Amino acid sequence: RGDMSNGKAENSLDSSQMTLKECLDECMEALDLFLNNRFNESLERLQPRVNESMYHALIYATVLEMQAMMTFQHDDISNAGNTMKNAQEVCQRSALLVKADLQLHAEVCYAECQLQRAALTFLQDENMVSFIKGGIKVRNSYLIYKDLHSFIKSHNCLKGPSHIHLEGGISFGVGAFNLTLSLFPPRILRVLEFAGFSGDKEYGLSLLSDGANGTNLRSMLCALLLLCYYTFLTFILGTGEGEIAEAEQLLKPFPVSLSNIPCSTVWCPFHHYQAVTLFEDGCKAQQAWKQFHHMCYWELMWCFTYKQAWRMAYFYADLLSQESRWSKAMYVYMKAAYLSMLPKDEARPFGEDEVQLFRQVPTFKQKIAGKSPPTEKFAIRKARRYKAPSPVKLPVPVLEMMYMWNGFNVIRKRPELTEGIMQTLLEAELCALSSTGNEYSVDDCCVIQLLKGLCLKNQGLLQAAEECFNKVCSSEKKIKFDHYLVPNSLVELSLLYIDQGRREEAVKLLRKAKQNYKDYSMESRTQFRVHAALAKLKADPGEDEDTHL
Repeated sequence: RGDMSNGKAENSLDSSQMTLKECLDECMEALDLFLNNRFNESLERLQPRVNESMYHALIYATVLEMQAMMTFQHDDISNAGNTMKNAQEVCQRSALLVKADLQLHAEVCYAECQLQRAALTFLQDENMVSFIKGGIKVRNSYLIYKDLHSFIKSHNCLKGPSHIHLEGGISFGVGAFNLTLSLFPPRILRVLEFAGFSGDKEYGLSLLSDGANGTNLRSMLCALLLLCYYTFLTFILGTGEGEIAEAEQLLKPFPVSLSNIPCSTVWCPFHHYQAVTLFEDGCKAQQAWKQFHHMCYWELMWCFTYKQAWRMAYFYADLLSQESRWSKAMYVYMKAAYLSMLPKDEARPFGEDEVQLFRQVPTFKQKIAGKSPPTEKFAIRKARRYKAPSPVKLPVPVLEMMYMWNGFNVIRKRPELTEGIMQTLLEAELCALSSTGNEYSVDDCCVIQLLKGLCLKNQGLLQAAEECFNKVCSSEKKIKFDHYLVPNSLVELSLLYIDQGRREEAVKLLRKAKQNYKDYSMESRTQFRVHAALAKLKADPGEDEDTHL
């Protein structure tokens, strides 16, 4: 933030300051267009000034990056990456201006560009070098935000009309890093080169909440991140207690209702009531970006799964397998899984055969950031048994995958859905017990016991649920393939104990799950859940002490 004081810089200062306010106003208008499904108009509003205005460049590149992440097309990812790199260069030029607050704006935009370029690096290439490069970009962004946050707290910056956008940018960055890092177990932070740091979750939520309730350029980003946390991350990476009331409060400024057409597709995935109708309306609201439809298809697939409407769920898995590039292995696996839940003598849609579909799953394997997504690895492992000429049928593959996405917590307040799934599990259990023994028998019975335990917990039958989880744990030495079952049963048992106030027993089980098991399916997700449960109990995780941002 050194002082440049030549005449040329001074002469440009007033026009730059005036332009800054104009730029921010125009970028706010472009974001409004984006939120109202007018995607192309939004880009057209921004494009003329992307080479001169740091904010136009950043928002334009951000919109292209959102598109690239949804299309997963190499050309879109490459174009977004080049555009974000250009935006970063505009930020660097802007940082050479004399006035301190302009430099601060430029640095905030630069940090945001750096973070988004990291995300694209993870997507663009499949090698470890790219993964490391992306990690370095993330860390650099983190350090810039940290430095800026300290700077504005310790200096009396000029609080002009653009200051709310500056504070909003810094609050978004610092809040996002604090919240995100708080979710990561120390073991994973070390791998990501963040050893010695952890986030302060409450502080991060506070900063993001302030940003979401404000009227600055990052308000939408703050709201989106909070909604992802409240309605998705707490279910998938936490203890499964989504904070729906907080999410609904956040959505009030962005109403989506059956009478509000066109509704914004951006917000549809976060509305929980009248879910099926809202997701269908979200698809109708715009046709410019079909990728938003895929988000809705994914949610509709699970909505019909919870209702055990296997054919309808299959329909949306089929659409995803044809249109979305994100995880074809996962979508084909789900298609096969839904068909396998139908009665043997019932006709299959489009004449497809689940055995053939299961056999195709490994052929669609892909890599992101040099690694296959854990859910794909899980699907490929489960589909392996169908390589045999006369394969042993998976007992309840849909419900097993539903567990991986924490679906049993989603239906906790809908007893009729839990009852229906419990009935399916009891039928599968009878079938498993009556069939002749095979190499998968113990594993299949343990899968059913784990899922039964979750249903019983939903029904308030805690003693019966505890017995189911303990049955899995006692079968540890007999399990041949599904080694994830024991650590996950320990986690579920600990969460049961937490609900009963049995804190010490819960902590003991969580530490056992954390320390005694490794190299099993979906291990990272289980570790995230252990970390969240220990944090909830305010228990020492048994790791080196961390330093907060």
